[in-house]
Amino acid sequence: MSARDARESYGTHPEYISAVLDLLGGDALLLSYEEQRTYAEASLNRFEAIGSARVDWRGAEVVERKEEFDGEALAALLHTHAGPDELVIVFWDNLAVPSIALTAARASRHAAALLDQGPTCWFFLTDSGILIEFQDGEGFTTGRPPAPHPVPRLRP
Repeated sequence: MSARDARESYGTHPEYISAVLDLLGGDALLLSYEEQRTYAEASLNRFEAIGSARVDWRGAEVVERKEEFDGEALAALLHTHAGPDELVIVFWDNLAVPSIALTAARASRHAAALLDQGPTCWFFLTDSGILIEFQDGEGFTTGRPPAPHPVPRLRP
């Protein structure tokens, strides 16, 4: 997909995550295309891709893996690796669905609802620089992107 096509299709279907947006209310911020790209450059884009919806963890510092694939496991990872007020960016496996930003406390509280939105997603913890990958049926991989990165500040 070209950059122009990605820009034009990004965020065009927020209804795909309407259940979680309704649940979070004003506690989640829908990211613009530019914001999404900035956070992706600091996290997801530092990895090679395996297919269209999986990151290649070779060369990255993997700090934890969990075979569980439910909200309780995600909440535990967020509690371990993020401060409660740390900003979490949620990336979905479809650019038509807008990425969201919310605090780790809110993400932890609504972890099951976030995971119910699709079979694959990623959670970037902006202060700690940790990325959590979720693959339904396989669990979570948690680690640091392969290269140092500056993290922009954005508060919902």
